[in-house]
Amino acid sequence: MKTESGRSLIEIVGVLAVTGVMTASAIGIYNSIRTNQHNTIATAELREVAKNTKLLMEMRGDYSGVSVDYLIKAGALKNEKPPVGTSWDVDVDIDKTAFVIKLYGLSRSECEYFAVAVPAWATDVLVNGYHIDKAPDCFSGSENEIFFKVK
Repeated sequence: MKTESGRSLIEIVGVLAVTGVMTASAIGIYNSIRTNQHNTIATAELREVAKNTKLLMEMRGDYSGVSVDYLIKAGALKNEKPPVGTSWDVDVDIDKTAFVIKLYGLSRSECEYFAVAVPAWATDVLVNGYHIDKAPDCFSGSENEIFFKVK
């Protein structure tokens, strides 16, 4: 009797297919974890910016003159790199008793994350110029902007 050893082509293709599916799902999970970590870090950085700006400017009684450049020169920020998005600004609100952290160039997923997870330190949030009512109105590209008003 002759005995054969080895694997058939169908068995090898099956193993490769299972390996491919597992690899694809692992990459998807990794990207999801990475995105969540990026958003969590950005949220913590924005909270620190709000806290440092309040500490620095509250003694004056108003927030006139606040900007990213001013905060860098005062030592409240390390550099002008935005925590999320392509650019940002910190500006005084109209009544000068509050300031606004403005984030520009957010992707759709970043916009939806910050619109849904409204931070406790922000008194008001605008997404692409509109107040958040039910669902965020985020664009599909990377032209989204979010404003956090802080008192």
